[in-house]
Amino acid sequence: MYNRLSAYRVMWTLVMYDLPTETALERKVAAKFRKLLMKDGFDMFQFSLYLRHSPSAENAMVHRNRVIHLLPEHGKVGILQITDKQFENMEIFYGKKAAPPPAIIQQLELF
Repeated sequence: MYNRLSAYRVMWTLVMYDLPTETALERKVAAKFRKLLMKDGFDMFQFSLYLRHSPSAENAMVHRNRVIHLLPEHGKVGILQITDKQFENMEIFYGKKAAPPPAIIQQLELF
């Protein structure tokens, strides 16, 4: 039987951005973009790197398209989608000490 929640089917969407923040208006636009990402279920991983877990590639594309719709007029935004298997290979360090990987999100599907 095909496992719907396999580590190769579950996706992570990473949004990396560098937006201008020199003026009050630019800071407001950057803050709005950040808040809209969080409203769509993205969590801060680092200051300008937000990520979101999706149960499938199709769901990840929905959130990718939402981010594209929210793009500010200025600045640089990168969107990367990776499988859960690729995400679990990430190594995280605090200083020279390795940290445990982020907790794997358990997804329950009801039909």
